[in-house]
Amino acid sequence: MDTNKIYKSDIEIAQQATLLPIKHVAEKFLNLQEEELELYGKYKAKLSLTLLDRLKNKKPGQVILVTSINPTSAGEGKSTVTVGLGQALNQLNKKAIIAMREPSLGPTMGLKGGATGGGFSQVLPMDEINLHFTGDLHAITTANNALASFIDNHIYQGNKLRIDPRRIVWKRVLDLNDRSLRNITIGLGGPMNGVPREDHFDITVASEIMAILCLAESLSDLRTRLSKIVIGYTYENTPITVGELGYEGALTLLLKDAIKPNLVQTIEHTPAIIHGGPFANIAHGCNSLLATKMASKLGDYVVTEAGFGADLGAEKFLNIKARIGKISPAAVVIVATIRALKLHGGIKKENLLQENTTALMNGIANLNKHIETIKGFGLPYVVAINKFITDTDDEINAVIDWCDKEAHPQALCEVWEHGGKGGIDLANKVLSIIDSKENHFHQLYDQNESIKEKIMSIASKVYGATGVQYTSIAERQIKEFEQLGWSELPICMAKTQYSLTDQAHLVGRPENFTLTIREFKISLGAGFIVALTGNIMTMPGLPKKPAALAMDVNEAGFATGLF
Repeated sequence: MDTNKIYKSDIEIAQQATLLPIKHVAEKFLNLQEEELELYGKYKAKLSLTLLDRLKNKKPGQVILVTSINPTSAGEGKSTVTVGLGQALNQLNKKAIIAMREPSLGPTMGLKGGATGGGFSQVLPMDEINLHFTGDLHAITTANNALASFIDNHIYQGNKLRIDPRRIVWKRVLDLNDRSLRNITIGLGGPMNGVPREDHFDITVASEIMAILCLAESLSDLRTRLSKIVIGYTYENTPITVGELGYEGALTLLLKDAIKPNLVQTIEHTPAIIHGGPFANIAHGCNSLLATKMASKLGDYVVTEAGFGADLGAEKFLNIKARIGKISPAAVVIVATIRALKLHGGIKKENLLQENTTALMNGIANLNKHIETIKGFGLPYVVAINKFITDTDDEINAVIDWCDKEAHPQALCEVWEHGGKGGIDLANKVLSIIDSKENHFHQLYDQNESIKEKIMSIASKVYGATGVQYTSIAERQIKEFEQLGWSELPICMAKTQYSLTDQAHLVGRPENFTLTIREFKISLGAGFIVALTGNIMTMPGLPKKPAALAMDVNEAGFATGLF
């Protein structure tokens, strides 16, 4: 790239792109029937669940998972590479479809920004996807908070199930970063206003209903999973479920449209199915199982991503989503940037623009650990070196030379500037490793192992920890979960995305560290146990200067400041 060249912003590129009517994309590229498409305006649509019935005998396409090193404040461009790779495969005349998560307004308005890719590798309409899209996250928020109101009303109306107000574990949610709502008191103002108790808010994408929506395979499966949600415990410490309250039908009704995957397109008109958006640091971090399965039935290749680094999103995709959905990925792309590797090598962000191959090679240990993790799952992989305009030739060559020396397949990726054309080398490398048949995919642990054995497998094999310690609360919960028959569920780790450890400031590849499990949360409807490590928060806060400060809309109705 030419560092003296003036580049357009992502939103400028998006607004100047020519979109095809989504009905045309559906008919031309996917051969969808008219009744299988529900239009949400001219450029967005929902896909009917009947589509899977029609294509049930069709052989599914190859699933390509895109992950990355531990993210930094400099950004890695994982979504950009996902979009660019899908476009590149189509330029090679491979029928590829992209499957991604829906953005959350929390990070969009906060620090991270949107999640629709960047440059000439974006999914469109970018502004609508990053804001309200088709209303899925609002429906999940409503369903979650409806359940909260049903619980409090049950207690107010006589509490037939003897729910202990001190042991309610169901939290309210909001799809924004609002630290002030982490701990609240409700029911104040006298007997007519309910029973006073302490309550809490999570961000919507951390809700178990989001996880359930993303793992359900049909409306009936959604209803069954919703009925299994544990909302709290009785005075006798017996778990109470939604099914016992009797509201699974109402919750399913609120989600009947949200469960349908959303179809959009990229700048190059590659079909993209965007659906669901659980965070990977506090949930399982993958787009919906329905979206991935629909894409695999409609295309020969599915390019999908999982949140944050391979220690979070990819681990959960492979240990949880692939297990539940019986998915066997064909290959993994591990995204790395020169900038992030230098930060992992110990330099400060203000020195990022200076060439520093020493810091770069120190930071490459982080990439090496994530490669080891993917190899531990028995999967073939390619390292995608996502090029930025500030990268120097010596820095790029240093990473390429290291990959070649260590026999790691690699490709320089320039999809931000050149779209699909900038990902042709990456696409060819991915196709090559898929054809090599060197795929021995397996999960890292057996579900029959104990809770502690499964956590130790993840901590040691994925993070590189030498041990795991548990608080007294966590130890007590393990015993309770074992007595209740929940110990055979997979583990969903809630951990900082910035480090392999549970301490965000420990970048690179820390060694000889112990992971701390603070407490557990049962997600019986989703089908896993959440293990909260360190000081991970399930309701993020806003930074000192939120991204929202730069956002506006002009007189023509076009968004500004989104990225």
